[in-house]
Amino acid sequence: NALPAAVDKALEYGPSAMIEAYISGREITCGVVGNQELEALPLIEIIPGEQYEFFNFEAKYQPGATQEICPARIDETLTRRAQECALTAHKALCCQGYSRTDMILKADEYFVLETNTIPGMTATSLFPQSAQAAGMSFSELLDRLIELGMQARRRQLASG
Repeated sequence: NALPAAVDKALEYGPSAMIEAYISGREITCGVVGNQELEALPLIEIIPGEQYEFFNFEAKYQPGATQEICPARIDETLTRRAQECALTAHKALCCQGYSRTDMILKADEYFVLETNTIPGMTATSLFPQSAQAAGMSFSELLDRLIELGMQARRRQLASG
């Protein structure tokens, strides 16, 4: 068992270590755009190459290492449930403008991994890929995010 050795290695960097259960399933991500009126974007299914046990740094950033399928190959009911998870996370974290929530789908249950409050915004990043599947070009997405930022600032000044 590699766990005791991994914990010992982690404890070399500090006085405590966190251990999480590994959840085997399909990795799904969902972007959300908006401030008050929110829109959940199409889901992306992330499939690391066979040489990767999970979606690690190398699998994420090495060109061709991972397959990203948008829209994800899941049914409408599971799609809506993932989008609701992302919308709920966006609201609960008081996000403005945009966010992206990563999840694992195991059987018919979602496990939220994290919400990225400032997800990557290169033309090939996951969030812009999802926006493109929703019919927004990269420049249209950037224009919308700028407008949402200005709206949030105007509200802040008006309530200030």
